[in-house]
Amino acid sequence: METADSTDKGVGFPVLFAIVAMLGAVGLAVFGFTGNQLAAGGAFALAMAAGGLSVAAYQAYA
Repeated sequence: METADSTDKGVGFPVLFAIVAMLGAVGLAVFGFTGNQLAAGGAFALAMAAGGLSVAAYQAYA
């Protein structure tokens, strides 16, 4: 009988970072409508970083 270490990190971390990326994208849209370019840029940076971390986490734990 095989034993294996099963972990949900391969699913949990990418989903977590994808949710953070979506929140950053929503922040980008909201701040874009209000005209606050500095906050919109920060939200864009957050969305891009979280999206990259989501892909990296998927690759690391797959």
